[in-house]
Amino acid sequence: MTAIQLAQRATGLLRTFNAAGVLAAADVHVALRLGRLGGEDDESVLLATALAVRAVRSGSVCLELARMHEIGVDGEGFDTDMDSAAEPIDPATLPWPEQTRVLAALRNSPLVQGSAAGPLRPLRLVESAGAGPLLYLDRYYRQEQTIREVLTERAETHPMIDPETIRRQLDRLFPDSSAPGDPPDRQRVAAALAATQWTTVVAGGPGTGKTHTIARILALLVAHQRSMPDAPELRIALAAPTGKAAARLQESVREQASELDLPELTAATLHRLLGWQRGGATRFRHNEFNRLPYDVIVVDETSMVSLTMTSRLLPAVRRDARLVLVGDPDQLASVDAGAVLADLVAGPVAGPPNPVLEQVLDDLGESGAADRPEALSPRERDRLRGGIIRLTRGRRFGGRIAELAVAVRAGDADTALDLLADGGTELSLCEPEEFAAVRDDVILAARECTAAAENGDAAAENGDAAAALAAMESHRLLCAHRQGRYGVERWDRMAAGWVAASGIGAEPGAGHWYPGQPLLVTANDHEARIYNGDTGVIVRGPDGGLRAALQRGSEPYLVHPTQFPGVTTVYAMTIHRSQGSQYGTVSIVLPGPESTLLTRELLYTAITRARHHVRIIGTEDAIRAGIGRRVLRASGLRG
Repeated sequence: MTAIQLAQRATGLLRTFNAAGVLAAADVHVALRLGRLGGEDDESVLLATALAVRAVRSGSVCLELARMHEIGVDGEGFDTDMDSAAEPIDPATLPWPEQTRVLAALRNSPLVQGSAAGPLRPLRLVESAGAGPLLYLDRYYRQEQTIREVLTERAETHPMIDPETIRRQLDRLFPDSSAPGDPPDRQRVAAALAATQWTTVVAGGPGTGKTHTIARILALLVAHQRSMPDAPELRIALAAPTGKAAARLQESVREQASELDLPELTAATLHRLLGWQRGGATRFRHNEFNRLPYDVIVVDETSMVSLTMTSRLLPAVRRDARLVLVGDPDQLASVDAGAVLADLVAGPVAGPPNPVLEQVLDDLGESGAADRPEALSPRERDRLRGGIIRLTRGRRFGGRIAELAVAVRAGDADTALDLLADGGTELSLCEPEEFAAVRDDVILAARECTAAAENGDAAAENGDAAAALAAMESHRLLCAHRQGRYGVERWDRMAAGWVAASGIGAEPGAGHWYPGQPLLVTANDHEARIYNGDTGVIVRGPDGGLRAALQRGSEPYLVHPTQFPGVTTVYAMTIHRSQGSQYGTVSIVLPGPESTLLTRELLYTAITRARHHVRIIGTEDAIRAGIGRRVLRASGLRG
């Protein structure tokens, strides 16, 4: 356990909860500062304020007062991998104030009601029959309200379309759709939904064809626009939360462009799309007063988009522009506050039914008739009214990996452990100190990668970049923590030592590049098309010099190593960084069961990075703890 930083001015409950590790010093300082400014000295209100600050820091939008007593030790305040003589305090033994007392004090608090001292109202208390009571910091309350209001307004009307044109184009774009009696083609339903709604949410796990669906949604909208006399070309924007995700989306759509008769499209990060500006009157150039000029905006990897960024994006979208939000709500959410995609998928449906959508689905035979057991469920049909569709058919992997992912997502630890125990060629479970299998995979991947990078094409005497990248991505070590016994730093050093001891590659030195060296980019350079989170490998070029190969669609992207704005050698990475990537085999290093970072979403994300084999390095207790611990980000959008 690392030392807990104590807030010097904390007294009473604040000091007790700070010393126990439930509150960080920063949480206490903010609460005390707001209390002084607003004239509030009730310690139960100050404790609730500090917990609301902690909630945002932990990814929630607000504090659920009814579950306040369930808050545990701050995951950032402790390193559960390190030994310590001090025993952590059980949060259940702390002097939690009664919820009724806290609620009564908040209702009368000047921090909620305002006071004669000034207009400051930094807290918002929301009490409703559907959910709550919820305590917000004012900024996040207003951001959530912005999202709710914009989505509600966009759901009140629907685009004008020609159903016959839509039906004809859907038949063209999805020629192999379900025959009568087969399950409905949810990709085709998603395209029909995007044509008939202003806002569409396309949710789905890895391998369910999300980018395939995006390309066909765009092709459908482009074809419909071209069918109208004298209509201008659609203005389309592709965006994602990170440069790496934007580049991957752009390449995926471009690979299908000629087949689908799509124009050439480029993708950008959300910051670049909105026009981030330093020192301006507003943070972004595009906002509710200067909207984006596009007719269609597609945002991929929306699960990684925070509440704050969503509240900036939505008001900047024209009311007559289609917005398509795509992502996996079961993956890890944004590192900042909010899990907006998951909230939208699980939350209430807004807007009236759309008869045009029903007509299109009837014409396609996808209406979900009640006499078809494989048809869309009543809940799915209700979600369509809100513009929400979940793709369910996995195409990237199946078998036991898919079964394990489903069991983890469902919270079924017994089934997950049974699957891992049965093993086979797709799953394996190793004890924390069993290194042999993972060491063999690390060395094999490094040997094949180095061979391809050094002399993959003997005739040309240069490396084969594509083969080197494929070998590098045949195995990846993934960790939940950055430091400690189960952290990336330790496992990266171990893997590098295994490789060096096998005589593979070269002895790395300061500023030294060598063929087969695996790379992780740590900073963006948009002009050079290099993005934070990119992975690559050093290969020998035709001139005998060295180049860095990055994965870009079907063709590697070669740059000189000196062009990198920031790069490091990598054998292991965090599960967070691996989002959006795929590897042949993943070896997942689990921390102890007490780690608050070990959650169901983390396990699901790690497992679904694998194409062929999942190896979990950890104990059964850790697996049960992870599956049983959910990232429950408090939010009012679900209520």
